[in-house]
Amino acid sequence: MKRTSRTAVGVVAVTAAITMATTTANAAVPTDTTALRDAVTADAIMGHLDDLQGIADANDGTRASGTSGYDASIDYIESALLGAGYEVTRQDFTFNSFRELSAPEFEQLSPNPTTYVPGVDFFTAEYSGSGDVTAPLEAVDLVLPPGATASTSNSGCEASDFDGFTAGNIALVQRGTCDFAVKAANAYDAGAVGVIIFNEGQEGRTETLNATLGDQFSDDLPVVGTSFEIGNDLATLLESGEVVVHLKTDTLIELDVPTSNLIAETPTGRDDRVVMAGSHLDSVPDGPGIEDNGTGSATLLETALQMADLGIEPRNTVRFAWWGAEEAGLVGSQFYVDSLSKSEVKDIQLYLNFDMIGSPNYARFIYDGDGGAFGITGPNGSAHIERTFEEYFASQGLASEPTAFDGRSDYDAFISAGIPAGGLFTGAEDAKTADQVDLYGGLATFDGEPVSYDPCYHQPCDSMDPIGDGADAGLYEALNAAYGGALEYEGVITNINTTALEEMADAAAHAILTYAMSTSSVNGTGKASPVAGSNAGDRLGSHFRR
Repeated sequence: MKRTSRTAVGVVAVTAAITMATTTANAAVPTDTTALRDAVTADAIMGHLDDLQGIADANDGTRASGTSGYDASIDYIESALLGAGYEVTRQDFTFNSFRELSAPEFEQLSPNPTTYVPGVDFFTAEYSGSGDVTAPLEAVDLVLPPGATASTSNSGCEASDFDGFTAGNIALVQRGTCDFAVKAANAYDAGAVGVIIFNEGQEGRTETLNATLGDQFSDDLPVVGTSFEIGNDLATLLESGEVVVHLKTDTLIELDVPTSNLIAETPTGRDDRVVMAGSHLDSVPDGPGIEDNGTGSATLLETALQMADLGIEPRNTVRFAWWGAEEAGLVGSQFYVDSLSKSEVKDIQLYLNFDMIGSPNYARFIYDGDGGAFGITGPNGSAHIERTFEEYFASQGLASEPTAFDGRSDYDAFISAGIPAGGLFTGAEDAKTADQVDLYGGLATFDGEPVSYDPCYHQPCDSMDPIGDGADAGLYEALNAAYGGALEYEGVITNINTTALEEMADAAAHAILTYAMSTSSVNGTGKASPVAGSNAGDRLGSHFRR
C-alpha cells in the first residue's frame, strides 16, 4: 500500500476566520456531535488495540483472515457489540489465502553481482507461485525512458509482446496498462521461468512495487516486484550483453479458506436510509496489524459503544462493518456488496471507510470524493462527504488534504455499485514531505533517509511494541520525541500516534453521527461516476494489481 503516492501536492488550508455553530460541517444538516466526540477517546481506543495485540500474541503473532487470530478478533468485537444491544450478524465467505513460507531471494549474478534486499529492493508478488531459478534475463517491450503519463507502457500485456522470447529465460516487464496477472500469465505461456515486474518510472511510480496477481492466479512460477531504478539498471545492462539473475520464492496458496465479515446495526433508525461505516479487521499474515487496521476497527467499535452508552437513537439506521480478507484483495467488502439486492443497495445512503487512522508519522487525509485533486470522482454524494470532513477539520483549526479515491481500500466495492463514499486515512508507505511536517509535525528525514507515514507498514513491528518487534529504535524514539510522547502507551513506544488517533476518531464520530441524524440525502442519484467506474479495482487491498 515503495508503491504509488496517494497524496495531492496541495493541502486544504486552515482558515482562521471560519465560524460554525457547534463545530459542525455545513456540508451536512447541522448536528451537535460534541457529546459523542468527547466520549470517543484515544485512551479507550488504545485499550481495544492492546486487546487486539494480546489476541495476536496468543495466535502466532497475526490476525490475518483465515487464522485463529482473526477468529478471536471477530469474537472480541462481536461480544462487545452484543453487550451494547446491537443487532449483530456474521457473514461467512471463503477466499484463497496466500503466504510466504520463507524469505524470497533476488540476485544479479552477472555482470555485476548484487544481492537485493527483500522488503526494501523487492517484494514477492502476492499469489506468486514458488520457484528457485537461475537464468538469463530478457526484456519485454519496455518503454524507456518512461512515458510522460502513467500507464504509457503495455509491457507484457499482449501475447505478441513475447514473440521471439527465449523459453527458459526470466522475463523483465514494466508496470503499466494491464493487470500484473496478465503480464505474468503471458510470460508463463511464452516459457518464462520467472518474472520481474518493475515500476513504470513516472512521478509516483518509482518505488519498490508490492504487487498482487489476484487470488485467481495459478501459474506456478516466481514473480517479484521491484523499483523503477533497479528495473531500469537491469534494462540498461541488457543493452550491453547477458544478465543472469537468480530468483527464489517459497509460497503457499490455500483454496476456499473460510472467514467472515461482522455487521452490526443500531436497533432504531430508518431502514431505507442506512448510514454505513466500515473498517477491515484483518492484518497481513506477517504481523498483528495494530495500525493497519486495528486503528479503524477499534475506532468504529468505540464509536458504536459510546453511541449506545449515550442512548443515541439515530434517525437513520447506522450499520457498522468489520471486513474480512481485505489484505487478500478487498474480498470481504466485495462479497458483502455483491450479496445485496438492488433495493438493498439503494437503501444505503453512503459508506464511510476508516483504514489506518493512527499512523506514527501521520497526515490528515480525506478521500478525494469530488475528484478535484486526482481526477477520480466518487458517485454523486461523495463530494458532499469529503466536504463534511474538510469543514470539520477546518472548524477545529486543523489542516487536511485529499488522497486519491483509487479503489485501494474497502470503499471500492461501494463506489463501483454507485454508493456515495468517503473516509479518512493517515498515511502508509509513502514518504512524508517537509511541507507536511510544517502542517502535521513529525519527521521528513532521519539519518539522511526519508521517513514514511508508517515505517512499520505491513511488517511485524506494526504492533504495540515496534522496537521490540524489530523497528529502528532511533527512528521511533525520534518520532516519539517529535510528537511530544504521543506514541507512548503505558510507558512503551507503539506504532500508533495517539494525537492522530484522537483527531481522526473525533472526525469519524462527527461524520457518523451527522449523517445518522440527517434528514436530507447526500446524493441526487445513485449512479456511479464514469471516472470512478473506470478506475475502480485497479488495486486489490493494499497491493497493486496493475
